[in-house]
Amino acid sequence: MFLPPLLQNRVREGQGKENVKVNVPLISFFAKIVKEPNNLNMNKIEHIGIAVKNLTESNELFRKLLGKTHYKIEEVATEGVNTSFFKVGKNKVELLEATREDSAIAKFIDKRGEGIHHIAFAVEDIEAEMKRLSGEGFRLLNDTPKRGADNKLVCFIHPKTANGVLVELCQEIRTVDGGR
Repeated sequence: MFLPPLLQNRVREGQGKENVKVNVPLISFFAKIVKEPNNLNMNKIEHIGIAVKNLTESNELFRKLLGKTHYKIEEVATEGVNTSFFKVGKNKVELLEATREDSAIAKFIDKRGEGIHHIAFAVEDIEAEMKRLSGEGFRLLNDTPKRGADNKLVCFIHPKTANGVLVELCQEIRTVDGGR
């Protein structure tokens, strides 16, 4: 069972499954938060971000892999990346190519090589979700949402507080009339 970092320390395990001792009220509370439709939650996996060295070559590789072409290429100058998106069912794959040596993607590739960089979750109210997650003990990498690719406001959760996974929150940017 997945538990956020703050709850992990409150669950004690014995030698075998029969000896597991769980703080039932705390686990029940967590399960309630996850299941209640009116609570602020991550609605779905919005996309998986993959760091690549060469966007053109990677677009061709993923075209062959997925059997379809990307639907968008976009520069996010503030982050020093070019992005490319593929639709895969209701989800997306985002390829990220560094445009500057000091960008997070360039540093990631230098340290770890190409590969999965982050997983992104769609949220309805990014500011409320940031407040909730911060209160749960997750470390946010930015204090306010930033404009990201694909018409989104984004915020990242530090991987050290999410079992080594860089998590991105994404909220669709809406116009005054509620559209895209």
